[in-house]
Amino acid sequence: MAPLTCSGERPSAEPSDSVILDCSDGSVNPVPALLQLSKKEVFAIVTSSTLSAQTAKRAFNFNAGPGALPLPVLERIREELLDWRGSGMSVMEMSHRSPEFESIIGTAEQKLRSLLGISDNYAVIFLQGGGSLQFTMAPMNLCLPGKPVDVLHTGMWTAKALGELKKGILHNIAASTEAEKFARLPRKDEIKFRPDASYVHLCTNNTIEGTQWTTLPETANVPLVADMSSDIASRRIDVNRFGLIFAGAQKNLGPSGATVVIVRKDLAERADKNLPTLLQYRTHIKEKSLYHTPPTFAVYVVGLVLEWIEAAGGVAAIEERNDAKAKLLYDAIETSAGFYRCPVEKSSRSKMNVVFRIAGGDENIEKQFAKEAAAASLAGTPGHRSVGGIRASLYNAVTLEAVEALTGFMREFRRTRG
Repeated sequence: MAPLTCSGERPSAEPSDSVILDCSDGSVNPVPALLQLSKKEVFAIVTSSTLSAQTAKRAFNFNAGPGALPLPVLERIREELLDWRGSGMSVMEMSHRSPEFESIIGTAEQKLRSLLGISDNYAVIFLQGGGSLQFTMAPMNLCLPGKPVDVLHTGMWTAKALGELKKGILHNIAASTEAEKFARLPRKDEIKFRPDASYVHLCTNNTIEGTQWTTLPETANVPLVADMSSDIASRRIDVNRFGLIFAGAQKNLGPSGATVVIVRKDLAERADKNLPTLLQYRTHIKEKSLYHTPPTFAVYVVGLVLEWIEAAGGVAAIEERNDAKAKLLYDAIETSAGFYRCPVEKSSRSKMNVVFRIAGGDENIEKQFAKEAAAASLAGTPGHRSVGGIRASLYNAVTLEAVEALTGFMREFRRTRG
């Protein structure tokens, strides 16, 4: 198939160099395509989509995770599903030991390194088990004898990390805002780090409570371990500030099933060599994420999402777009004369997960809001079951058009209720 231009048109190409899988009726006719597919086929960079979300009858997706994927990425997946670039196989069918898949996972790593500025003293590995497995794997690998893990407790996800630490790992809650229902992040003067800590654990963005760290705490020589599952690649960061970063892919990087771990190589050597082989970071570093079968298709999609971010102008451009989306939604809340109210302290508000209540927290009105929003193709607006209310997740692939549709709906919903 010929490369897609920004206008969505396909440039002309010689029959020996290209093939189109789509039939005139919109179905797929794979047999002629597989017979004709040339090894010389050229594939476009994932940039703009050939379809608008409305043309494709797609909802505006505000789900908290798995979250929205870029439409151009989904289109590329569709195009390559039966035959990945002349291989005669779907990525789902490939051996993870094949040269084809080694190129896929290698390219994904290199794009992540380039976009986030990851230096050679850090390893990048693709694992399974989500962020939740890292609540166990990080302390197993990084804890030093007699030295606690300091935790900045800011919500449900740090509570889950604490739950694993309580099963026998020395730890210390360096600060917590639980008494305030996690409506803000700890202030500098509230944080009490242990100078002998093995590492400091924090969650950079709290999806349920709607808070996000904008200024990282200073931890001196103690490594900072960050659960970045919901805001990785959404804004610029200095990776060198961290000892380890982990992130489930299903919010900003791709589909569920893949977990990205960025770990300083010297820290990975802390682990006892008698730990189970599969649970040692050094195993996956040594084997380049191929010690056992990785989540091959998920890694492939992560690579496409990273290509899309790169084509959009990199993380700086994505950050600018995310800032604009968050401002639009928070402004709609703040100018509603109290009909909508965000319970989070302004300095702690997340640009990824915007939470708010309606009419003073009237649950019946909030349920009606969610019902009518879903009917208007605004998906995923109910808040987490543990806190209620409304939540809109503004991950990288959520468009400004989607947020404009949401804020327009909010204004009309408010108008019809006086």
